[in-house]
Amino acid sequence: MQIWPGNAYPLGATYDGSGTNFALFSEVAERVELCLFDADGVETRVELPEVDGLVWHAFLLGVEPGQLYGYRVYGPYDPENGQRCNPNKLLLDPYSKAIHGHFQWDQSLFGYNFGDPDSRNDEDSAAQMPKSVVISPFFDWGVDRPPKRQYADTVIYEAHVKGLTERHPDLPEELRGTYAGVAHPVIIEHLQSMGVTALELMPVHHFANDSTLLDKGLSNYWGYNTIGFLAPDSKYSSSATPGGQVQEFKAMVRALHAADIEVILDVVYNHTAEGNHMGPTVSFRGIDNAAYYRLEDSDKRYYTDYTGTGNSLNVRHPHSLQLIMDSLRYWVTEMHVDGFRFDLAATLAREFYDVDRLSSFFELVQQDPTVSQVKLIAEPWDIGPGGYQVGNFPPQWTEWNGKYRDTVRDFWRGEPATIGEFAARLTGSADLYEHSARRPVASINFVTAHDGFTLRDLVSYNEKHNEANGEGNNDGESHNRSWNCGVEGPTDDPDVLELRGRQQRNFLATLLLSQGVPMISHGDELGRTQQGNNNGYCQDNELTWIDWESADTDLMAFTRKVTQLRRDHPTFRRRRFFDGRPAGGKGGSGLPDIAWLRPDGSVMTEDDWGSGFGRAVAVFLNGEAITGTDDRGGRVTDDSFILCFSAHDEPLEFITPKELHETHWEVVLDTAVAPSAEEADLKPIIPGGSVTVQPRAMVVLRSLAE
Repeated sequence: MQIWPGNAYPLGATYDGSGTNFALFSEVAERVELCLFDADGVETRVELPEVDGLVWHAFLLGVEPGQLYGYRVYGPYDPENGQRCNPNKLLLDPYSKAIHGHFQWDQSLFGYNFGDPDSRNDEDSAAQMPKSVVISPFFDWGVDRPPKRQYADTVIYEAHVKGLTERHPDLPEELRGTYAGVAHPVIIEHLQSMGVTALELMPVHHFANDSTLLDKGLSNYWGYNTIGFLAPDSKYSSSATPGGQVQEFKAMVRALHAADIEVILDVVYNHTAEGNHMGPTVSFRGIDNAAYYRLEDSDKRYYTDYTGTGNSLNVRHPHSLQLIMDSLRYWVTEMHVDGFRFDLAATLAREFYDVDRLSSFFELVQQDPTVSQVKLIAEPWDIGPGGYQVGNFPPQWTEWNGKYRDTVRDFWRGEPATIGEFAARLTGSADLYEHSARRPVASINFVTAHDGFTLRDLVSYNEKHNEANGEGNNDGESHNRSWNCGVEGPTDDPDVLELRGRQQRNFLATLLLSQGVPMISHGDELGRTQQGNNNGYCQDNELTWIDWESADTDLMAFTRKVTQLRRDHPTFRRRRFFDGRPAGGKGGSGLPDIAWLRPDGSVMTEDDWGSGFGRAVAVFLNGEAITGTDDRGGRVTDDSFILCFSAHDEPLEFITPKELHETHWEVVLDTAVAPSAEEADLKPIIPGGSVTVQPRAMVVLRSLAE
C-alpha cells in the first residue's frame, strides 16, 4: 500500500479513480490512525502522516470504492475539561458518504463502565461498530434537471421512505421500504395524481437505532437520530453492497425529477445520536468533543441540551458550521436534492444563548451561492428558552407555520373567537411574515405532520392513545385540538362517519386553498390511521405504514379535485399579500382584491370581528387583482371566488354580495358532498342570491363569465 501525504481538503474520503484521499479534522488529536477493514473484519491501521490546519490527512493509492474504514484518535481524555479521546473506540468519519452495518449496543461502544459514568472503559469497539464506506462519486445523471418550481406553485407531501412504500401491493417485495420503491412508477403516479410537486422525505441521513428502544422491542422509526450527515441511510436501500445506497438514492432523485417532482430532505443538524454524557462514543465525541458539541460552562462533563435528545451541535465552532454547510452543498450538488426542512431550526440560531437571526449559520446560508438557491424550510422552534420563533426567521427562509395548524384545527372543531386569526392564516399570515419583507409563501401551511395525529385520527380521537410506545401513554402531545365527532375511536355509526369524512374534506380544502405553501402529511389523502397514536416515532410496523388496500377512495378523489382547483387558479397561489385596495390596470373592476363577508352578504365590520361568535365567515377573492405576470410578461387575471366557511351545527344561508360583484356564481366545491355521491345539477346563483352551507362545511363559488 502506497501512502502519500494527500490533501487537507475536502474532508472525508474522496476517490479520484486511482486511490482515495482521507482527511479528518481534530483540534485535540495528538495522532490519528485510519483503520481499513476487509470483508472478514480484519483491521489494518495506517497512521495519518500529515496535519495541516488541524486536519489530518493522507492519500492511499489503490484504495477503491467499497472499502470499509474508521478512525482511532489519540489525545487527552479529560471529561471535566470536555475532552473524551480514546483510541480504543473505533469512530465513524463525520464526512462518511455511506455507512455499512449496524450498531451492536454493548459495553465496548461506551467510554465509561455501565453504572459509573465518571469511569473510563478501554474495551475495543471495532467489532460492534458499523463502518464508513469509500464510495464512487460517478453516476449517470443523464439529462436530469431539477424542477426549480416557485414556492407559490408548490404542493409539499411529507413522507417516510418505508411508511410510504412498505405495504403497497403493486410494489415488488424487494423494493418495499426503499429508495427504489419511492422511485417506482406506482408511487410516482400516485403523487402526480394528487397534485404533489415536492416530496419531503423524513430523515434519510444515516441514523442510529436507540438501544433503549431496541431493548423494548421497538426501534427509531422516524430517524431523528443522525450520525452521518452526508450518508443516505442503508436501511432504506434494496442493495446489500456497501455504498450501494448512494447510487440507489441518486436514481430515486432522477426518477422523481423526470416526473417533475422536487425532493426536499428533512435534516437534523441540531444534535447527533451520541446523546448526553451517558451516550456512546462512536464519532464526534471521540474526535473532538468540545468542537462538535455545546458543553455546559459550569461543568464540561455535561452537554447543553436545547433539543430534548441529550446534546446540541456546537454551531459556534467553525468546523461544526463547516460540516453543516459541506453537508448541505453535497446533497445539492452531488445528490441533486432541491431543498431542506431543518428540524428544530431555532437551535442552529443559538450562536451564544438566545436565538439570533444574525447568527453565523444564517450568514453562511445567505452568502452561499449553492445553498441559498434551494428551498429552505425551518421548523421554527426548539425546547430552549425563547425557542418558539414562528415568524422570526430571515427573509430567505420559509417556516412550518404552527399557528396555522392550531387555528385551522380550532375553527373546524367549533372553538369560539378564532375567526380573526383564522382569516389571517387563510390569507398567508401577513402578521407573521410581511414585516420581514417576506411574502405569503413564507408560510408552510399544514394541519397534520408526522408528529401528532393523522388527519383521520384528528377527527376520530379526543385523546392520544400511545400505550404501544411503552411509556404509559405519557409521551406525545396531550393538547391536540382534535374532536372525535361524538365517539372515541372506531365506530359503525353512519352519522359519525359522515361527519368525520366531511371534517377531513374541510381540512384538506382549507389547507389547499389557503395562501402560502400547503403541506400534506403522507396518507392523509387516503384516510390513514395510527389508531390514536400521536407519537409514532418508535413504531416501525403496520401502525405507521400506509395501508394502501384500505384507502378511502372518496377522499383521494376529493384531494385530486382540490389540488386541481388550486393548480388551475392563481387566485389561490398569490405571490403577494392582499392589501384591500381596488384592482387596478386596464379592465380592472375597481373592486378590492379581498373582502370579508358576513353570511348575510354584508362586509365584516370591526364589531363583527370582535363579536366572538366566530363560527361562520365568507371571503371574496378578486381574480382581477392577481399581482404578477405570466411567463410572457402579461398581466395575470383569474376568475373571482367566494369561499364560505361554516363551523355551525345547523345549515346556514350565505348571500352573495350583489354590491361587490354583479355576476352569477356556480358552486365548484362543497365539502358536505362526498365525491362518490351524485351532485345536484345546481343552477347558477344570481347576484344577491343565496347558497346553503350544510353544518360544518365549506362551499366554494366561482364567478361565471357575463
